[in-house]
Amino acid sequence: MNLLKSTGTIGGLTLVSRVFGFVRDILLARVLGAGVAADAYQLAFRLPNTFRRLFAEGAFSVAYVPMFSRKLHGEGGLPEAENFSRDVLSVFVPILLGFTALFLLIMPWFVLALASEFREVPGKFELAVELSRYAFPYLFFISLVSLLTGILNSMSRFGPGASAPILFNLTLISGILLGGYLRPPGGGDVIVVQVLAAFVSLSGLVQLIWLWWFVRREGISLKLRRPRFTGDVRELGRIILPATFGAGIYQVSQFIDTFFATRLPTGTLTHLAMADRLNQMPLGVIGIALGTAILPALSRHIVQNDESGARGLQGQAIELAMLLTLPAAAALAVCAGPLVDGFFVGGRFTPEDGRVTAAVLQMIVVGLPAYVLVKILIPGFFARKDTRTPVWTALAALIVNVILIVLLIGRYGIIGLVAAGAAAAWFNTFLLYAILSRRGHYRLQGAVARRIALQLLATGAMVVALLLVRSNIGFLLAGGTVAKLAAIAVLVGIGLAVYGAVAWVIGAVDREQIMMLLRRKPADA
Repeated sequence: MNLLKSTGTIGGLTLVSRVFGFVRDILLARVLGAGVAADAYQLAFRLPNTFRRLFAEGAFSVAYVPMFSRKLHGEGGLPEAENFSRDVLSVFVPILLGFTALFLLIMPWFVLALASEFREVPGKFELAVELSRYAFPYLFFISLVSLLTGILNSMSRFGPGASAPILFNLTLISGILLGGYLRPPGGGDVIVVQVLAAFVSLSGLVQLIWLWWFVRREGISLKLRRPRFTGDVRELGRIILPATFGAGIYQVSQFIDTFFATRLPTGTLTHLAMADRLNQMPLGVIGIALGTAILPALSRHIVQNDESGARGLQGQAIELAMLLTLPAAAALAVCAGPLVDGFFVGGRFTPEDGRVTAAVLQMIVVGLPAYVLVKILIPGFFARKDTRTPVWTALAALIVNVILIVLLIGRYGIIGLVAAGAAAAWFNTFLLYAILSRRGHYRLQGAVARRIALQLLATGAMVVALLLVRSNIGFLLAGGTVAKLAAIAVLVGIGLAVYGAVAWVIGAVDREQIMMLLRRKPADA
């Protein structure tokens, strides 16, 4: 598997999705602002998405993909892998239905435990419960999407799964536009968020239909049958349970952040969401793409007892990740103000909302390289059927996160909250790398370390250029929306040009490999 090609496929489609995500959040910010309805919607949106990361993209994915891959490339081939998937689906669907129904029933108590401060604002708590019930069925649909995506990824068909979030964002954009259309002149925001929360669940159904068609196209027929706890299903469960606990620690951290954020001034959840939208662009395009591409490839190397190939693949992923993530994080920090002003400020999203969001973004991106590295290092454990070690490192990081939040939030508010998360992510990264290194699974090669150091140098040159340019285009930054967007285009263009040129000249990239890839015919890639 060509890691660069696979990452490019996933990353390119994820980039398109993130662009539509920008459009979605720009509309959301301008239609709703950062008020009561916006905060209630952000909470409702977080609940199924947090569980999605826990089950669908977390524990289930990392357990299912290696098992399906081994069966697909083993003696039984596609028929055995297909039969395994049918057994999993038949057990998975009833569990998901029961879990979803349970949460729809207990939603008032769950929201109360998470955001009791909402009761201090008339109607806010009740609205949050209502919207959460509309949005939560999304979890059922997207969990099935994860199973289908795992099948396709194991067959090196990365495009359909990576393109599904595009449909998600298009559906939500439609919901915002419909809600805005239905809102009476001078009316409140309730109808907008009601429609939008319902469209969250609808987007899951749309993605499920999309992936189901591609799986059928690959010749795999998945039919529901009487649930059977076969040996393979039980083995999957034994892998999922510790993985769920490990992924659960990350999501508990998200719930803890939400718990503290709801105790800060109204609008905090919206400020966090808008800052994270900008942060998610490089995180999704680079981190998720590399993490998705590397897991099945690492599994194949390890099944073949090719530890050297596995170490080389992980080193290539880390080098590529830092090549793209370091300049992205630095550029987001330097250009946070213009980016937030250009994309979000306007309508009901005030300049003060923009100032707070920009400050949050500058702190979030401190942890961006760490978040990406974690997504690359963890497959090194999961591919070896070790789901316990990431649990303990995540638990340690969670403890660090909570301690830092308690120490910082009283003095620094929302900035202290995100600073604690960034510090905990770096702590987790160092723990994961230290354990992989100690076990001999992966150590940073000298050539890779040297190029990362040169990437930092090229990033520094880019930061200097961006600061100089920013100081000379103040007239654009102070203008209207079109002028601000023009300023952003200038900053992005110059940043890319300076970083790319300096990185190439000083050897921050593997020029020999890049030239080899450029010389290859597409069929040989």
